[in-house]
Amino acid sequence: MDLHLKDLFDRFQEQFGSGPGLGPGSGTCLMKVEGVAPNFIKSIFKASAALYRTDPWRRLRPGHFFGIRVGKDLDWSAKKQLFPCVQFIGGDGGDIGFNMFRSENDAKKMTGSRETIRVPNVELLRVTYERESLMFPSNRKMIKSLSLEASGTDRFPVIDVARCTSSGDMQFRDPSLEELRFVYAFMRAISLVHPLLQVDREGGPKWSKLMHFEPFIETVDVQWPPEFSKGYDLVAVTVSHPPGQVYEEKATSTASSTPTKYAEPPKEDAFDDVKVCSNAGSRQCAMCDKEVHGEQSLCCGQCRAMVYCSPICQKQHWKETHKSMCGLYKVMMEKEEELAMKIFMFPCAADQPCKWLESLDIHQKGMWRRRCSCYSHCPFGLLPVKGGLWDSWGGLDDEDYPRDSPFHNHLRDGISSPILLSGWLEYYNLRSLPLSSPVADILSHPLTVYHILTALSISSKNLLLKGREVILHYLGPEGELDWMPAFAEVGHLLNGLGNIQIVMVGPEVPTNLSGTTSGIGSRVRVNLVRGVYQEEATYLPTPHVVVALNCGLDSYVSWVGALDLIKSRGTPAFFTDQNEISCTNAKKVLRSAGLHITLPVTPNPFRSPVKNQGTSCNLPSYSNGFVLGVNT
Repeated sequence: MDLHLKDLFDRFQEQFGSGPGLGPGSGTCLMKVEGVAPNFIKSIFKASAALYRTDPWRRLRPGHFFGIRVGKDLDWSAKKQLFPCVQFIGGDGGDIGFNMFRSENDAKKMTGSRETIRVPNVELLRVTYERESLMFPSNRKMIKSLSLEASGTDRFPVIDVARCTSSGDMQFRDPSLEELRFVYAFMRAISLVHPLLQVDREGGPKWSKLMHFEPFIETVDVQWPPEFSKGYDLVAVTVSHPPGQVYEEKATSTASSTPTKYAEPPKEDAFDDVKVCSNAGSRQCAMCDKEVHGEQSLCCGQCRAMVYCSPICQKQHWKETHKSMCGLYKVMMEKEEELAMKIFMFPCAADQPCKWLESLDIHQKGMWRRRCSCYSHCPFGLLPVKGGLWDSWGGLDDEDYPRDSPFHNHLRDGISSPILLSGWLEYYNLRSLPLSSPVADILSHPLTVYHILTALSISSKNLLLKGREVILHYLGPEGELDWMPAFAEVGHLLNGLGNIQIVMVGPEVPTNLSGTTSGIGSRVRVNLVRGVYQEEATYLPTPHVVVALNCGLDSYVSWVGALDLIKSRGTPAFFTDQNEISCTNAKKVLRSAGLHITLPVTPNPFRSPVKNQGTSCNLPSYSNGFVLGVNT
């Protein structure tokens, strides 16, 4: 009886405040859902824990409704979005979780000033973060048997679908597999975007205590878990506040709603009325490389990507090259806002890297010396090193760079496993870094490698989960040779499980460093080899995966031999490049080499946030911007 009274008191304490939601968990258990696999349940709990760490309840209240759209309506059996309106509950007391409604109207009906109102015949899906001690035995057994990740210290999500009967009683059921997919996509997306909400201090009634936010809409790509997806499928998830927000069409846009693959040739008189490039700054003519400035720049009137010094150059470029690519450029230009990273608070333009680094007071300091041309006279890997992590990060404040220390509180039942990350926001939260810290620009390389090993390469991920070593051949290193302290973060993210041997091979490796081995922390070892990959590979340990970052596949003839070797060995390989255009060209090179592309061009969640607009167009162009894979 004493234990029973204690549970009742704990429940009373947890719900004391602004009132309860719909009461305690219903006893539903995900193990009973038809078609659900244990690995998918693990993925759901990981997504739930990642959302919990972002603490949305710190700012969000039931009155803040979010619109949610996961993929297309046709993706779902009912040909419509399952639960397109969401609210967070428990921010000022009561059950902590979120409710998902069939419509905004249902959400408003059930949202009271002090507690969730029971409305007959309204169905909602709810996710409640319950303490393990208060959960039903079936859920506790599932958590133990599957070693599911906790949210916080002792909370776990309970997912059920609730419905109030006409008599006022509550009925509960297990969610369907399709509904769990919808919840998973929402949790992954909202954890990335809710911190972007900007407070509107002028909005809302003066007497209201509810925090008001500026209208908001953001689309992010969510990757289905490997055990559930078909070939690493991505789904676009759009989150809006309040619901019903739509994207504003740019006044400068000339794109139709359905872009064509190839643009039709412009009429002759169109060249007399070319559009003026609105972006200020220096550019080069795409045809003759002449430098043009601001209002003197002429853009292609259809894709608005290519820049010219005169209509004569525009006509010539159209005939020689641009005609076949204009449609693809147009599609990319339409994605410019979608692909832009808006979470970081430091300036993100790298057209003039020296000025950018000076604005952050890290110019010609530490590892940042490789981000501009001021040290181009010094061979890669041979920058003078003073020593110490503070010096390596250019003297940033202590809270602005990751410490050389493990991640804490990532053990489940005393068992460690690699930390899976969905993007920069989750990483910054884990390391308690402010969004004003520019370290993501350098960390893009090691975290892209980590993302490939733990999210894209199933064989490598399985080896790490078994505590074994993964051998990775890293082709064509340059600036990375001076960023070894940043690669220590890969070892910390392994979280005590598995090892990685990185063999960096390329002509830029200095002769006096070739053949050396460095231990980067306790779980990452780096070997340096000078030479061309296909000539040196015979003497190297057989790789589990090959990686080439920002490789420019379509620009170097020397790739032919390397690709032939990768094909003959059947080694899984991943390539990154700056934008979708260059990756599309890389696909042609890979196909011509007889390689089978198994991972399509995919936005890289760990691309560098520093945008380089390039010299002749305005295309979104980031270091490690997109990734594609072969033999995977």
